[in-house]
Amino acid sequence: MAKMGTSSRVAAAIVAVLGFVLSLAVVCNGGKTSSFVRKVEKTVDMPLDSDVFKVPPGYNAPQQVHITQGDQLGKAVIVSWVTVEEPGSNTVLYWSAYSKKQKSEGKVTTYKFYNYTSGYIHHTTIRNLKFNTKYYYVVGIGHTERQFWFITPPEVGPDVPYTFGLIGDLGQSFDSNKTLTHYELNPQKGQAVLFVGDLSYADTYPNHDNVRWDTWGRFTERSVAYQPWIWTAGNHEIDFAPEIDETKPFKPYTHRYHVPYKASGSTAPFWYSIKRASAYIIVLSSYSAYGKYTPQYKWLEQELPKVNRSETPWLIVLMHSPWYNSYNYHYMEGETMRVMYEPWFVKYKVDVVFAGHVHAYERSERISNVAYNIVNGICIPVKDQSAPVYITIGDGGNLEGLATNMTEPQPAYSAYREASFGHATFDIKNRTHAYYGWHRNQDGYAVTADSMWFFNRYYHPVDDSTSAQ
Repeated sequence: MAKMGTSSRVAAAIVAVLGFVLSLAVVCNGGKTSSFVRKVEKTVDMPLDSDVFKVPPGYNAPQQVHITQGDQLGKAVIVSWVTVEEPGSNTVLYWSAYSKKQKSEGKVTTYKFYNYTSGYIHHTTIRNLKFNTKYYYVVGIGHTERQFWFITPPEVGPDVPYTFGLIGDLGQSFDSNKTLTHYELNPQKGQAVLFVGDLSYADTYPNHDNVRWDTWGRFTERSVAYQPWIWTAGNHEIDFAPEIDETKPFKPYTHRYHVPYKASGSTAPFWYSIKRASAYIIVLSSYSAYGKYTPQYKWLEQELPKVNRSETPWLIVLMHSPWYNSYNYHYMEGETMRVMYEPWFVKYKVDVVFAGHVHAYERSERISNVAYNIVNGICIPVKDQSAPVYITIGDGGNLEGLATNMTEPQPAYSAYREASFGHATFDIKNRTHAYYGWHRNQDGYAVTADSMWFFNRYYHPVDDSTSAQ
């Protein structure tokens, strides 16, 4: 009997130890930290005489041409460009294969920043376009004319397929050029870019050298003159520099990059919404006031109930500073905004939130932390199938380099993380399914280093977790 008692105790101890180990696995086992090791190289900015910064030839030739959506539905486009020698024409000439040539008149502006004076910045909105139509347009009328084209989105509807590209924290380094090239050659073919903030990084140069806003505009023209980039303001757009008497935040950004914020009832260009195909896209500002009763808070409170999921089933949110981040960079910077708005994201079943700021890549599971308050101790995010997936894609390639230092162990909410530069695509198939893929710069153009099938939270809210359970 004594032997049997000892054996029982040993067996019980083994079971207890196994149980403890298994419980640790449940608590500590996050998703996947990529085993891919990127060759550690210093990120280097492209010199000012690089081909990608080349000024177009001809007297007063338009440069830095870029477009974005010009209304809430996708029937208008804002065309922007810069002329240097003189203001020139504000007119955009445009036509499709099925229409005669038409003209649209815009406005011109300039600004000064410290010892820099901008060129003449033109913004013209073309309205009443037909959906799903290729338009050609010409700027620089009267001097050096330059011609481009774009394709309007399909009419808004629940089962309209559409592919978005995702880029953030781009800058103008050699790695930035690789990211943009990789996106352009991706066979998935994004039709518009959701840009999650931090454009030129001009503020990282002495006296916020605004020449670097010009070079960035010329560098990105090869994409953004042909397909709209949907802009989000990041911290590098603030350009607040009281040491050189520059105390108006966002001055260069707001002069150069216009967005259709008034169409969604917003009072500032830093938060707004658009509809595009089957998606409803809400852009938020991490660097504008967002506390209770602020304009951004009041706008979002009224905006979310307006989203008609039977018309636009996919609800996408863009912001710059991530709420869930397991890197040791910008750790918890988004926490106060998360506390304010996360209950709304869960209530209204946001499908996905894209952010930047951390110069690496990370994708979360569907989790929320809405139960937590400072006295109840319920402080661990939990699986929540009504919550969005949070994706950090601040990996465009800027001079500041990669965020390589991660928290350990990887938290359970983190499904995949990797310190590499790249871009992503979000390919909406219909009202129930979308395919998401992240592409690191080192891979072939068709390769996805991380991917996931999204099941719509409103029409098909099944568990789409991807980590080991």
